[in-house]
Amino acid sequence: MISSGIPALLLSLAQIVLSPIGVALNQDAQLDRGFRQMYNLQFAEAHETFRQYQKSHPGDAMGPTADAAAYLFSEFERLGILQTELFIDDQIFENRRKPAPDAVVRDRFLNALEQSRERADAMLVKSPGDQNSRLARVLDFGLESDYLAMVEKRNMAALSSSKKGSQLAEELLKTNPDCYDAYLAVGIENYLLGLKPFPVRWVLQLYGARTDKEEGIRKLQLTAEHGHFLLPYARLMLAVAALRENDRGTARVLLADLAQEFPGNTLYRRELARLQ
Repeated sequence: MISSGIPALLLSLAQIVLSPIGVALNQDAQLDRGFRQMYNLQFAEAHETFRQYQKSHPGDAMGPTADAAAYLFSEFERLGILQTELFIDDQIFENRRKPAPDAVVRDRFLNALEQSRERADAMLVKSPGDQNSRLARVLDFGLESDYLAMVEKRNMAALSSSKKGSQLAEELLKTNPDCYDAYLAVGIENYLLGLKPFPVRWVLQLYGARTDKEEGIRKLQLTAEHGHFLLPYARLMLAVAALRENDRGTARVLLADLAQEFPGNTLYRRELARLQ
């Protein structure tokens, strides 16, 4: 059910500044190119790009993290999980049928996460402040949480992973406040859990979860405006937030920007068509 709307939240959404996505994801950078391919639903090409990156950067945890993201997004696309109607109608979301995950993709996804964690741990022993490794750990927990919640419908396990990721994100941001991709972990936790009814939020807060919806929007906006690898995903989440607040104009602008940048992504075009 679409919420009744909060003026402060609508104002925040209206102030989004859309920098060109091409500035964030440079075609000439190998890892960036793989993320562009992923957002454009070119999953085979993305996996190949990420594998080549890992060959040339064998100690960088972001290589297998990116590969895991491509496996997750391919499952999301196959199962139709990112349709906005799932997120703006709570009843549809809660009553959705449990998807049938691809076992091969699941194994490859988990293996990529394990490789990333091994590389990050090894690098952090030598260089505790290494930003790529710290960000990879944040993203790994976020990817794991998304898979548990959206594919396996294991909500409590997903909450645990989300919490670990947001804690690591906050630690990273204390020393690297310009690592804008890390704000997504904190933003999603606050926003999605902030949508829960008060008694549920109260229980979640007892477990240390953050449930401030407006704070979640502010953090998502930082990634949507200044992020790198996750900027397009943050903009999709803000489009969902706008639709929940019945702000179709902001949602239309965000989706049109994504559809133009990633013409191969039928999700963006399909969701935009709903608003035309």
